[in-house]
Amino acid sequence: MTTTTPAEPGQPSPDVSPRTTPAPGAAISKSGIAAVIITVVLWASAFVGIRAVGPSFSPGSLTLGRLAVAAVVLGIVVLPTLKVWPSGREWLPIVAYGVMWFGGYNVALNAAEHMLDAGTSAMLINVSPILIAILAGIFLKEGFPRWLLIGSGVAFCGVAMIALGSGQRSTADVAGVLLCLLAAVLASVSAILQKPVLRKFTAGQATWFGIMVGAICCLPWTGQLISEVQAAPLPATLGLVYLGIFPTAIAFTTWAYALSLISAGKLAATTYLVPGTTILISWAVLQEIPTIWGLIGGVVCLIGVGLTRRRSRGPRS
Repeated sequence: MTTTTPAEPGQPSPDVSPRTTPAPGAAISKSGIAAVIITVVLWASAFVGIRAVGPSFSPGSLTLGRLAVAAVVLGIVVLPTLKVWPSGREWLPIVAYGVMWFGGYNVALNAAEHMLDAGTSAMLINVSPILIAILAGIFLKEGFPRWLLIGSGVAFCGVAMIALGSGQRSTADVAGVLLCLLAAVLASVSAILQKPVLRKFTAGQATWFGIMVGAICCLPWTGQLISEVQAAPLPATLGLVYLGIFPTAIAFTTWAYALSLISAGKLAATTYLVPGTTILISWAVLQEIPTIWGLIGGVVCLIGVGLTRRRSRGPRS
């Protein structure tokens, strides 16, 4: 009988059997929990960062600059250990989520945040976990666990409360709402497409491939990015660099790592914590005091995410 040895992190081998995802009811490792926490915090900071640098950068150039920084930083880590490249049809899902997630999602979100307040944007983007749970149940055969559906519903109610408390300005026009919903759909489909890629490639590699594809798609904004960087104040440029390193290179990698360990539906439910975390970061960085609805909504989100981790009783097939 032939045996194989799992690849070291960052060094996949074609002779190694594909990675497998733990059973839905399996306990999450400490590294998986840490990856989820890092992802939530850094993605929450992205909402604040995008709002801060928005006046200096247009949606397309901001996306290109963010991806360019991420490609360089993550490439320094990934390229020295990259032994196997995707081949043939393996490129199809990578190109798809690279175009939709790293390109389309970021451009749509950047444009939406020019028109919507952060709370409303967070609520609309957080349609994504429900879509991911549905798509994962259908295409990844993860099923529809009762507590996942209940917890997702509770958490979404929490997000709605946060948006209710933060949406004080009449900025939620139709275009912004449609852009946020488009971004949510693109993110949901991309998460499903990325899951199988992680069976062969590490989180960093799968993320870097997608970032490179997204950056190539955004090259038409190169001239605009150069002119805007020249005109932007230094804090705005540093903010762009931050968005490239932390919410993009690091957070998308920790997301992919967690996705390789956790079912897509349950992992997506943890992103309901992003709006509440965004409020806390805005409170600390921008001195924006959260409303009572924001505080209550954050607690409800925590309860909802906790419910998604409950196990349904009954025999397993």
